[in-house]
Amino acid sequence: MGRFLDFFEPISRIIPEVKQPTRKVSFNTRLIWTGFALLVFLLLSEIPLYGIPRTEDTASLFTMRVIFASQHGTLMELGIGPIVTAGMIIQLLAGSGIISVDFSDPKDRGLFTTASKVFSIIMTLIQAALYIISGVFGRLSFGVSLLLFAQLIAAGFIVMLLDELIQKGWGIGSGISLFIVAGITQRIFWDSFGIIPVGDGKRLGAVFAFFESIMKGEGVKEWFVRSGGLPDMLGLITTIIVFALVIYIEGMRIELPVSHSMFRGYRGKMPIKLLYVSNIPVILAYALFSNVQMVSQLVWQRWNIDNSNFWLNLLGIYNQTDRAPVGGLVYYVTSPGRLESVLQDPVRAVVYVIIVVLVCIGFSMTWIEIGGLGAGKVADQLLDSGMQVPGFRRSKKPIEALLNKYIPTITVIGGLLIGLIASLSEFFGIFGSGMGALLTVSILYQLYQVIVQEQVEDLYPFLRGALK
Repeated sequence: MGRFLDFFEPISRIIPEVKQPTRKVSFNTRLIWTGFALLVFLLLSEIPLYGIPRTEDTASLFTMRVIFASQHGTLMELGIGPIVTAGMIIQLLAGSGIISVDFSDPKDRGLFTTASKVFSIIMTLIQAALYIISGVFGRLSFGVSLLLFAQLIAAGFIVMLLDELIQKGWGIGSGISLFIVAGITQRIFWDSFGIIPVGDGKRLGAVFAFFESIMKGEGVKEWFVRSGGLPDMLGLITTIIVFALVIYIEGMRIELPVSHSMFRGYRGKMPIKLLYVSNIPVILAYALFSNVQMVSQLVWQRWNIDNSNFWLNLLGIYNQTDRAPVGGLVYYVTSPGRLESVLQDPVRAVVYVIIVVLVCIGFSMTWIEIGGLGAGKVADQLLDSGMQVPGFRRSKKPIEALLNKYIPTITVIGGLLIGLIASLSEFFGIFGSGMGALLTVSILYQLYQVIVQEQVEDLYPFLRGALK
């Protein structure tokens, strides 16, 4: 065990934790606890932060709010951002070998969990401070800033415990994934059926606005397209198309036949999905872009508010009226928005798509090694679980060579596809963004797999190691 994890041993005694159940919890009970965690999260997303007025959200932070399930001006201002960022950092450290950890050792697993919590708390402190210092809530007195800071810390701590509650076996799947889906589906529902009147005199929801346009005798174009970036039928139709496309791509895979070395009657297939690394690359990519946006806003607010510093302008130039990016790196890692904005600055749109695609491919290639998804690791897992590929010796090298024919190529193609879907779909006003569609479909499919896997494990206990 490395010295890094030893440092967290005394801290593990004082960090609050959710105790793991002593016996297997029934499916219905886990479903109830999952619903409870989701309900608490949704309530936190509706409770406004005390001490500040509810202000208009910054459009440039929309992508960050999608992946971090945050709601502006509420206790979920930070959402799951600190937990996701901390988890990614410590997983990268462990996967790259910087942190020595043996996941087969219960003590190491416990210390690794403690380290993840400490990192989450630290990231909550940092992000809460950055939000306040960067002026997201405007100019605040010291007392109000301190009160706001305390609320964000408390909410982040509650979310961390809710996630641990689900992952420790009281719930189903992952709390983080559940909260992401809840945030995205909430946005899609309100964009589709919101009944609140908005600036163009119609309801917020695209469905109601569509019928109101027809009843007012407006032109056919106004039936489907609304100005001001408001939800419209074009966005709803495109959302349905993108979801159908993602579901289709999610089902594309190569299946390798496998058998069990001890139970000769068992035959199965090991799927290698087209989206091999799932939604990890797109989360990492947009988390990176969001952090660039946050840091650049802080730098601009504090040291370059008049956009006069050449070197700081390379990071980001902002409009002083609405704080929208108008130049610098942050300008090109922020989506230009709907088609009308794309036509006004097509160069920005092309550069944005290229950056998203390249970053997604890069993270895909990196994650298969760091996340233990490379051909060598997968071959080891197959052999350790007692599985083998018919027609190949039960040895690592031939199985690894077989997997290397598929995994690297599929990884690049998958990264390319999710980058294109996430970036291009934003130009058509997708509800919840194209990245939201990717995350929702992928997470729900994983949740379905978890439920099926538990049922298979109950029927065939000897397969538990292979399925893990």
